[in-house]
Amino acid sequence: MPRFTELTPETMTDHQKQVADRIAGGARAGVKGPFPAWLHAPELADRMQAVGRYIRWETSFPARLSELAILVTAARWKARYEWYAHHKFAMEGGLRPEIAEAIRVGQTPSGLAEDEAAVYAFARELNDTGNVSDATFNRAKSLFGERGCAELLATCGYYTAVGFTLNVAAVPLPAGEPDPFG
Repeated sequence: MPRFTELTPETMTDHQKQVADRIAGGARAGVKGPFPAWLHAPELADRMQAVGRYIRWETSFPARLSELAILVTAARWKARYEWYAHHKFAMEGGLRPEIAEAIRVGQTPSGLAEDEAAVYAFARELNDTGNVSDATFNRAKSLFGERGCAELLATCGYYTAVGFTLNVAAVPLPAGEPDPFG
């Protein structure tokens, strides 16, 4: 059961309504995921949705790679709703299902392309240790440049915040959806 009080148009402040309209009016097409919780602090929700928009749709990474980093992050934190939401985006973006499945069950995927292996290593090491080694950083830097490393770091950080919010807010999976980590 969700922990945060559900906000409705009748219970929202004018500021919350404005932020909710900005969130719903974009590519997200609704106020879901972490945003109902974040709307209790509307300035936070507004700033997080701007960061999320950049990370989700405007980085230098194709969806296959950014969603790979998101799935690694979701699996690390057992963020069920995050996994549910982003698994389909990963598949639509071209990530092979067996890669996602290995991540879901806590195994290192095999047969990764060079760019996938670099993203996986960076995201996994960062999520597991809170840092990356020089070798892991330099591998990613050689493929994606410093911009890519900054974006990859921010992707993992943002989706850690998303996953934490979804977990703490107890955002349920849609009816009939299996628990990916249960």
